[in-house]
Amino acid sequence: MADDYVRRTASTRLSVDDEQRELLEETISEWKRGCQLATDMAWGKCNAKSDVQPLAYDTVREETDLGSQHAILATHQAAQAITGCIERRSNGKKASKPTFTAPTVKYDTRTMTLFDDETVSVSTTESRVRCSLALPDADDGYQRQYLDSDEWSATESTLTARDGHYFLHIGFRRPKTDTERNTAEDGTVLGVDLGIENLAVTSTASFVSGRELTHDLREFEKVRAGLQQTGTRSAHRTLEQSSGRELRYVRDVLHRASNAIVDEALRFECDVIAFEDLTHIRDRTGASWGHKWAFRTLYEQVAYKAEANGISVKQVGSAYTSTRCAECGFTADENRPNRNDFRCQKCESEANADYNAAKNIGLRYVRRGQQSSRRTGNSQLALKSGTVTPSGGFTAHPDGFEAEFMDKPHPPRANPSG
Repeated sequence: MADDYVRRTASTRLSVDDEQRELLEETISEWKRGCQLATDMAWGKCNAKSDVQPLAYDTVREETDLGSQHAILATHQAAQAITGCIERRSNGKKASKPTFTAPTVKYDTRTMTLFDDETVSVSTTESRVRCSLALPDADDGYQRQYLDSDEWSATESTLTARDGHYFLHIGFRRPKTDTERNTAEDGTVLGVDLGIENLAVTSTASFVSGRELTHDLREFEKVRAGLQQTGTRSAHRTLEQSSGRELRYVRDVLHRASNAIVDEALRFECDVIAFEDLTHIRDRTGASWGHKWAFRTLYEQVAYKAEANGISVKQVGSAYTSTRCAECGFTADENRPNRNDFRCQKCESEANADYNAAKNIGLRYVRRGQQSSRRTGNSQLALKSGTVTPSGGFTAHPDGFEAEFMDKPHPPRANPSG
């Protein structure tokens, strides 16, 4: 069962030559075409993998240059996209037939092989190509804890083309331990909300500002657009250098932010860090592509750092977390008059909007644990002043913890032991 595994993603750039580049570009093009063919055939008829595959597989094989396994994966991708549209409609949102324009292609264990010499073999429309993984020079790069471990095994992965480079997002999994299977039901939960103005806000009122990151992402985007429009060989070299600087800068920002979140969880002795589901975060926040990538990378960094400290990282549904009052539960769009403020129209409590959302995210995870048949009744949400249960039970922190101020954010604290 999928729930019996811990899953992580390790991202790295591929080193490719001109011939490999041409084959990868052709494979991406055919992948998009195959996914679209399968979607066009299944739209309005079915959405389950078991139904879409027999319906569209032969057509995808005949009308594209995809291999047999990639044709199967394309039908699965179509099924997933159609299911996503159905879910959006069930939540009252508009959703038209999916179109596949992103420069990506999916791989699984049959179409991709990792080797001990830090290379990877991937299927293309013609033959397999073997490329080197452009890993960080440092031996402690986070990717190596998965690549060099017998405990983690590779699963479905995604190849993405961006700014002339190819990035492989490698999926890994390992079986959950007995302790990890039980953390959904017991323990202390830290809720985390992600956004633009504030990159991250915790249920303990720790705020990580996103203003500098937002400004710099926009500046990088302007430079990139100008260089792409110029189109000269010199501009292309400058573009590659700029992209490298951008990637290093953003990763450094996210590294510090992820440390702050994990430190907060350690400070409040949390067993679980709960994020909202990242699937549609771009729609919810109005984020750019760069922000969407940053959110997912931040989540992945928190996940592996938290795991090293025995803390689980989970995602919960995002519906109404921004408009629901964490104090009384009243939900209305009017509760959030603007991006920063939350004012409940029923109980009149006021809070920073992102902080209110962070508490809702944490409480949603706690409530989910209460529905378990093995529930033992010990799960609670971490606040700055203490811990609270969905029924309103409150336990204050020992002397030495500050009182909670819902509308006064404070910068993240370092781990006292650090």
